[in-house]
Amino acid sequence: GLGPKGDRGNTGLAGVKGQKGSKGDMCANGTQGDKGDRGAVGSPGLTGEPGAKGEKGDMGDKGCCGDSGEKGGKGEKGEEGLKGEKGSKGDLGTEGNRGPEGLPGAQGHPGVKGEKGELGPPGPKGPAGLKGEPGSKGVRGSIGKKGSRGIKGSKGEAARMAQSAFSAALSKPFPPPNIPIKFDKVLYNDQGNYSPVTGKFNCSIPGAYVFSYHITVRGRPARVSLVAWNKKQFKSRETLSGHEIDQASLLIILKLSAGDQVWLEVSKDWNGVYVSPEDDSIFTGFLLYPEENPGMSP
Repeated sequence: GLGPKGDRGNTGLAGVKGQKGSKGDMCANGTQGDKGDRGAVGSPGLTGEPGAKGEKGDMGDKGCCGDSGEKGGKGEKGEEGLKGEKGSKGDLGTEGNRGPEGLPGAQGHPGVKGEKGELGPPGPKGPAGLKGEPGSKGVRGSIGKKGSRGIKGSKGEAARMAQSAFSAALSKPFPPPNIPIKFDKVLYNDQGNYSPVTGKFNCSIPGAYVFSYHITVRGRPARVSLVAWNKKQFKSRETLSGHEIDQASLLIILKLSAGDQVWLEVSKDWNGVYVSPEDDSIFTGFLLYPEENPGMSP
């Protein structure tokens, strides 16, 4: 729209005096006015610069209104005057008519982010996402109720009974004393639990075992010990002299754990253990029955 009216500018400098117009026709109906005083005729001077505006004179008496003269011809355009000083602010003009609608202005800068609006209604259900990675293992649940008895299964194979047995004979008479007697002539040792190299039985199946020995004694006394758990547990002796021959024997049941060892020893001064083509000395052992809960100590 139009803006408010600006301040009135200063009065410009007086322009150059135009040429005198032609005399108009005498009006027939006009009343002649009073004749003014005749001024002295001066010689025409050069056109001077416009003088400063003089003070406003007193208003003269109002003359009689004469008849309007004929319109004079258009005078020549005078020279442009100097720019006048800025005038004082004029009175506020009347409100002008609304101007035409202006063109859209340039896009302004983004405004400050507004406050968070209220939660809108739920949107439509989106498509199913990709399958995620398996989660960590959960906590074990409580034990469920006992189920109903199932149908009887078909007959299975018979359980295989644990086996462990050996029997070995001595090949040379009078073995070294105070160390395991090496019964090196193996009669039975399918499970390999007896070692003819060391003379020791090695328990691999916990349970109850039967051990026995039948030893020929000749020419001197004999004291035989059965060693278990690294200690002489059971001893027997036979007192002989000269060339007499006799036998010493033992039968015993021991409860062993896996890793236990059993062997026989003969004392130094009581070493009448003898063998010959007609006489044998034999050491035997076998599993009577395995332990119900393997791993328990005796």
